[in-house]
Amino acid sequence: MYTFTDEFISDQRKLEFLKANMMGPNAMRISEEMASYLKIQEGMRVLDLGCGCGLSTLLLVQKYGATVFAADLWISPTENHERFQAIGIENKAIPVSVDATKGLPFANGYFDVLFSVDAYHYFGRTPEMLPSLIPYVKKGGYIAVAIPGWQRALVNGVPEELKPFFSEEDAETFQTLEWWKSLWGTADGVEMVDCREMACCKQAWEEWLASSNPYAVGDMGILEAEQGRYMNLVQLIAKVV
Repeated sequence: MYTFTDEFISDQRKLEFLKANMMGPNAMRISEEMASYLKIQEGMRVLDLGCGCGLSTLLLVQKYGATVFAADLWISPTENHERFQAIGIENKAIPVSVDATKGLPFANGYFDVLFSVDAYHYFGRTPEMLPSLIPYVKKGGYIAVAIPGWQRALVNGVPEELKPFFSEEDAETFQTLEWWKSLWGTADGVEMVDCREMACCKQAWEEWLASSNPYAVGDMGILEAEQGRYMNLVQLIAKVV
């Protein structure tokens, strides 16, 4: 499943590039797993919403030959353009700045796929967000989201062992698979085609914690503290009908 990612990180220079540009659990590996459930073909237009430093964009361009609009609020288009030039994908990766909560600057029906990795949980936890995105995807296209979450609801708040890493506010950005499935099930105009826990959860987190990112250094004790009891990666795919 992870042939592109594993080959990429087998090259020391590319591995250093990946480590330098991770902003959370390895977005390239997560993207490769989620993309395996989609039929992305060369020349398709993909909106990579919340692309961060573009590891998901890199995967979509180089493995599938898609034309990718790399949209982010926190990372400037200039930074991502320079990154895309450095790795030779600037002809198929278009960096843009967007705030998904304020609408997107694209035509209706413009994209074959809306793809989002490790970002949607920051802005998409309202019933209004998914319906606001549907018009930008052509009928028969897909909205695919991969996000960190919990294996089960934290009914008593953050567990003691996770309090060094999560405030109550932080913990609220994570939700369970069933929570997301219920939220997306209320939206008209889409049909849920996949909702699952992702197989790469532990590996994607381990690769993030092996980076030198200061936030990763602060997260280093998470896996030891949670012992596989709490953390999850949630995948949601809906077809526009």
